[in-house]
Amino acid sequence: MATASAVEPLRAANHLAGRKLYDISFLSADGGRSKSTAGGEFDTLPMAEADFNFDIVFVVAGGNPMSYEDPELDRYLRRLNGHKVKLGGISGGPAILARRGLMENRRFAVHWQHIEALQELSSDFLVERRLFVIDRDRYTCAGGVAALDMMLAIVASEHGTNFAQAVSDWFIHTRMRMADDPSRSTLAEQLNITHRALMAATDLMASHLADPLSEQQIADLAGLSSRQLQRLFADQIGEPMMQFYRRMRLEKANELLQQSALPITEVAIAAGFSSLSHFSRAFREHFSLTPRQRRVDSRRNMTVVA
Repeated sequence: MATASAVEPLRAANHLAGRKLYDISFLSADGGRSKSTAGGEFDTLPMAEADFNFDIVFVVAGGNPMSYEDPELDRYLRRLNGHKVKLGGISGGPAILARRGLMENRRFAVHWQHIEALQELSSDFLVERRLFVIDRDRYTCAGGVAALDMMLAIVASEHGTNFAQAVSDWFIHTRMRMADDPSRSTLAEQLNITHRALMAATDLMASHLADPLSEQQIADLAGLSSRQLQRLFADQIGEPMMQFYRRMRLEKANELLQQSALPITEVAIAAGFSSLSHFSRAFREHFSLTPRQRRVDSRRNMTVVA
């Protein structure tokens, strides 16, 4: 399910576009026919023979990724990382990446079954209980049909939300879900917004916190002019579009400062600020205290139960 949910949206995107937008390859340690637990098979290329000419490489894992060991996989992943290839994980795949030090200072999602084991392994892992998380060069999801939502977010960021919705509709998946954990209301529901383009814009913002989109990029991908989108934000949210976006990123930084041991410089990067001074100034303007003061306060207010 996890593999199919990741691959099928890309196949459908090629079909609906009438041209090859995505070229998909399957890799395995030994190559040849690789069988899934459900009996489906994939023709795979041995990792030892694969090059590094990929935009993204996803690790898909079921079973128990916490005990999985494969020296060939380790070597290949590290070489991909050395070549600056973006890495992704699906279901238990993010756990494999994390155990190999490839999710350092990156937020990530993983199948709920592995969250506690990862947290016991290291308190430094930035695991989030979300459907998917895109943090700069890392793309991770909780597995199952969450892979479909992650791929739709990727398609939306590259080809616009209208096209991504057409892909979603192809699978009778009439509403593209946001990254937030499904037990929570969506951002659109929290804000009580119903306009399709406005929902698309806020979804794009939520999935691009560490690598912020420009105002024009958001408008283009949402299918409206920048002026039309600005008017929608003013009318329905009561806040300028980019101010709303910056507040969303600052609130993520505030969460990381209180719930992780990530260095403040890395928190700034994870929230999409390339300059620590710019981040500190924006954070202080919004929360009336510095990032360092927030971290000190959060530690002072911690309760230890024995």
